[in-house]
Amino acid sequence: MDLTQGTLEEKNNRAKKMMLWFGIISLIMSFAGWTSAFVVSSSRPDWLKDFQLPNAFIISTIIIMLSSVAFMLAKRALKSSHSKATMLWLFITLILGIVFIFYQFFGFQQIIDLGYNFTGPTSNVTMSYIYLIAIVHILHVVVGLVCLLVVIYNHFKQKYKPTKMLGFELAATFWHFIDILWVYLFLFLYFIR
Repeated sequence: MDLTQGTLEEKNNRAKKMMLWFGIISLIMSFAGWTSAFVVSSSRPDWLKDFQLPNAFIISTIIIMLSSVAFMLAKRALKSSHSKATMLWLFITLILGIVFIFYQFFGFQQIIDLGYNFTGPTSNVTMSYIYLIAIVHILHVVVGLVCLLVVIYNHFKQKYKPTKMLGFELAATFWHFIDILWVYLFLFLYFIR
């Protein structure tokens, strides 16, 4: 398919999708760099080999996966022109995203309770990496929540239709990406010592 073909709206839609994918690829590269640094640093003599991720991280992983399911159900409802169901699933996605962040911070508290702070005399390079990776991911979840609020507002204003839902789809793609990214990060941190 020739990318120069189509109406102005179709070209703009393709450009917006491409910009999102460029952003996602740059995020993948950033997190690949941090996880690579984690692996390289694991040969340090002060590296913790027997750390356990907080239980709150397990719960937050389940919550963010459920949020993606809720977003998929919102999209399905929108495609079926079920406006109230779409709004319900969007709000459920929003609430689950907020609960995810809550459990992430609860996980940080569990790490602090074990005696490991992000910096200072009670810090450890292993836990500092975990803090860094999780905090940067949380910042992207916050961006996802802002996108979700825009989608909720636009849906309330009836800007989406089953045949016109670009903003909805862009937000959903980003949300599913940060979901998959956290599952990868969680499994990475759980299995790579």
